[in-house]
Amino acid sequence: MTDPLLPELLDLALEAARRAGELLRDGRPADLGVAATKSSPIDVVTEMDIAAEKLITGFLAEHRPEDGFLGEEGASTAGTSGVRWVIDPLDGTVNYLYGLPTWAVSIAAERDGEAVVGVVAAPMRRETYRAVLGGGAYADDKPLRCRPAPPLDQALVSTGFNYVTAVRAHQADVAQRLIPRLRDIRRSGSAAVDLCDVAAGRLDGYYERGLNPWDLAAGDLIAREAGALTGGRPGQRPSYDLAVAASPGVFEPLQALLEEFGAWHD
Repeated sequence: MTDPLLPELLDLALEAARRAGELLRDGRPADLGVAATKSSPIDVVTEMDIAAEKLITGFLAEHRPEDGFLGEEGASTAGTSGVRWVIDPLDGTVNYLYGLPTWAVSIAAERDGEAVVGVVAAPMRRETYRAVLGGGAYADDKPLRCRPAPPLDQALVSTGFNYVTAVRAHQADVAQRLIPRLRDIRRSGSAAVDLCDVAAGRLDGYYERGLNPWDLAAGDLIAREAGALTGGRPGQRPSYDLAVAASPGVFEPLQALLEEFGAWHD
């Protein structure tokens, strides 16, 4: 990495994710409950989401006080340095609430609006995924590479479902139409983990509607640096309307089917 800023941002993201991951893993109360709801009564936030975000933003602000923040649990400051941290302190909150292992801490650093560093820590997997723009993607020290593209009917694809009932029902209809065209569909409950699984060759593709910047920023960069293609609707970047990540060769036919089936609207 010739840009001296990027190693600094990567080291800070790795340390912040490590600390938050330890807090979430080791500090989970036995009687953990719901602290609030977001988009619907089943879109929950726990006291641990809030504590993890405070830990991350406090650590990063101590080292880089001029940077901006965008966090799922409310952190939002513009900053003056041109760097903004995009944070999901606990991606997979419902999994975490129920004691399921698929959850992660996701931290990305954007410079002038472009993601340049991404870290996703999955403590229950004992894995930390990382990428720097132009520098490849890694799980700990192991280089990541997406799978060679199979025919679409042999592709294993993951998705997620929105917490708003009407949207979720439409997403289920899209999945039902997709299943006969694929090897199978999975649903992990964590967008960040799914994107890293595409990067690691554990999935051939992933798509979802309703993702926010903090769901996408780190995992999207990690997937791209591992050789995957990412986007939204044809010709667009990943967005709330649709996010798609897949091996080259799977990406375009999957994206075309999602467009045909109207995956981007209710």
